[in-house]
Amino acid sequence: MRSGIKVTIVGGVFLVVASGVGYGGYNLWTGITGGEASVGAEAGDAPKTGPVTEDEVTATAKDFLAAWAAGESDRAAQLTNDPVSAGPAVLAYREGAKVSKAVITPGAAVGPKVPFTVRATVTYEGVSKDLSYSSELTVVRGQTTGRPLVKWQPTVLHPRLTTAGTLRTGVAKTAEVKAVDHEGVELTAEKYPSLGPVLAELRKRYGSKVDGTAGVETWIDSGSEAVADTPLLVLRKGKPGTLRTTIDADVQAAAEKAVKQFGSASVAAIEPSTGAIRAVANSPGKEFNTALQGQQAPGSTMKIVTAAMMMQHGLATPTTRVECPPEVLSRGRTFQNLEKFSISGGTLTDAFSRSCNTAFIKAISKLSDKGVADTALGTTARRWFGIGEEWNIGVQASDGSVPESAGSETPASYIGQGKITMSALNVASLSATAKNGRFLQPYLVAQDLDDREFATAEPLPADVATGLRRMMKAAATTAQGTATNAMSGVPSPKGAKTGSAEVDGQGTSNSWFTGYSGDLAAAAVVQAGGHGADAAGPVVAKVLKAG
Repeated sequence: MRSGIKVTIVGGVFLVVASGVGYGGYNLWTGITGGEASVGAEAGDAPKTGPVTEDEVTATAKDFLAAWAAGESDRAAQLTNDPVSAGPAVLAYREGAKVSKAVITPGAAVGPKVPFTVRATVTYEGVSKDLSYSSELTVVRGQTTGRPLVKWQPTVLHPRLTTAGTLRTGVAKTAEVKAVDHEGVELTAEKYPSLGPVLAELRKRYGSKVDGTAGVETWIDSGSEAVADTPLLVLRKGKPGTLRTTIDADVQAAAEKAVKQFGSASVAAIEPSTGAIRAVANSPGKEFNTALQGQQAPGSTMKIVTAAMMMQHGLATPTTRVECPPEVLSRGRTFQNLEKFSISGGTLTDAFSRSCNTAFIKAISKLSDKGVADTALGTTARRWFGIGEEWNIGVQASDGSVPESAGSETPASYIGQGKITMSALNVASLSATAKNGRFLQPYLVAQDLDDREFATAEPLPADVATGLRRMMKAAATTAQGTATNAMSGVPSPKGAKTGSAEVDGQGTSNSWFTGYSGDLAAAAVVQAGGHGADAAGPVVAKVLKAG
């Protein structure tokens, strides 16, 4: 036991006093100093092997938790399989986070795992508040010593702590931010869970640019300028500065509700006439914002760009008759339509509205004659839709990618597979561009707040813009349109495109859907949701109706 520390037992709880600061922790075994001989090997014995026993799990967990609760960072570290990393982290918990007291209560072991609750008292400049949470640890056998040890990972100390992160308490780096929607309605993570990481990043980026004063807080310092810190506790409030965003509270609420019915889904909504982002929602809500940062194959929603490419190169117009056979061999690979349907004597509009894969893939032969089959799609995506340009929306976001392709990747890319990656925001922007007639980079906060540069693209030629809207309207309104059922009840003018994207190792395709109604465009992806109209379609429809 460290010099200067006094231990008193009060009702089974060890109260450890060091330098006038009290720590408390349950000690249900032999005390803070351990009891290693009881769970390890006798001196001279060969190291134990095999799975850890129930007694070893219970004893090791209790000993580690008691050492941690006492602020014994060295002792706690030696009870882990990575003392070099664990020691500084446990020390920072006390000294960096200013935890003056910790009561840690272990639960019953489940195999090698032990759940526990923590009630930590944080004290800074005479102000104290409790920080309570739950976590768990896992006991493993040491590879060289055979001793039962706690498997070290930062989440042992706090479930949101990462390897690069550190717990801190002090004057916040930036002022608190009161984020509001475009009409002044306050936005909070409690009411709109998907906005949690967005609001945290907005605070980090723009807290110093709004009229507010910093308070005293406990937070997880991300250790990176590119990653937002995670606030955990407010000891003394500062004065929040008001930050106006482009979010629409009603549309955001509808988006949150729409994705909540799925285990993994994302949706984003944009105002085509301005590029203003009206909603961003994910299920589950987590630190990584899939709706903005996702990089997934967009499936047949990519046919919006492929159709524009075909019109750009004079291969077809919406009224041109195109072949739509059940399957086609291209670049050594056979592609087919859903359930091998075919269209006899149909137009490009028919092929688009029914999502005929083969009609779009057959464009390769004519583009190959021009020597641009592998690059044309990416050129069109960047030139007219801004995909691949640097998007500066106000928080981290994916720019989308349509790289040059080769071999069978080229026909796959024409139907949104291959190496193409996009987020829900990127795909929503495809619809917004078609509706508006030109690409306007989506944004979440005003450009003049930090004078950041927006991505730009050339306007769609009038005939291309008109053609895309005609085809998207057919997909959303005609009897055989793949989006008609999902878009039923959505106000006109409207248009849409369905998509499904196959993912290696996943039995069911991802469901994609994008569409517009009036001056609102949206796109959604539901992981393993199947056909676009089945899962993602209703999500988009609910968001559009809210607009």
